Amino acid sequence: MTDRRTVDVGGVGGRAGFAYEAQLRLAPGADERAPGGAVTAALCGHWEHDGPCRWPHHTSVDERDGEELTVRVVAASPPTERAEVQRLIDGALTVGELVGPDGPSHWTLLRSGPVGLRTDELALAGRLATGPAASGPTG
Repeated sequence: MTDRRTVDVGGVGGRAGFAYEAQLRLAPGADERAPGGAVTAALCGHWEHDGPCRWPHHTSVDERDGEELTVRVVAASPPTERAEVQRLIDGALTVGELVGPDGPSHWTLLRSGPVGLRTDELALAGRLATGPAASGPTG
């Protein structure tokens, strides 16, 4: 069951948690973790970084059916920055490519957009909203 609310827990810098979902088709041999790496690179500058994220997030593969994936991103940001975070997530997934440590992975974005937090994501969203804050565009 989907809970359509964001989590507003008085997070650091007024952050609130929210969810974003995308359906992707992986190219043969692509790493299913690559879209999550692309999201982290878009929000944090690289998937390997020091310190807290400006926009803390967690990306997971929610469902997989053959080469099609449903990817969910639970993130936290001030409400005034949510549209920018969603634009960055969508942009990273639209590009459809990430060169990772094991080589390039490709995918096709089939659909994407903001969705409500599910009940099982509420605690995660709260932790992301109340965790340490970083400043700057690449946190």
